[in-house]
Amino acid sequence: HLSGILSSKAERARSAMMNADMDAVEAENQVELEEKTRLINQVLELQHTLEDLSARVDAVKEENLKLKSENQVLGQYIENLMSASSVFQTTDTKSKRK
Repeated sequence: HLSGILSSKAERARSAMMNADMDAVEAENQVELEEKTRLINQVLELQHTLEDLSARVDAVKEENLKLKSENQVLGQYIENLMSASSVFQTTDTKSKRK
């Protein structure tokens, strides 16, 4: 009868240790899962930020091309005005002296 009691206590102790080990593994798995989830969310956030920055760069490039084109038109306009104005005409001083 005593050996049965000891055997039963040993089984309960072994079972308790196994349960504790399983709980520790489960807690570790939960921590790993939370860390993976956090990293995945961080990667997704960085991807969205990159997409936003890329779209912004494209918009700035478009605006830059538009402004360059407008500057060329304005430069040509100013050049035409200057060539039509007598104030900006070059004078030939040699022909005036003769």
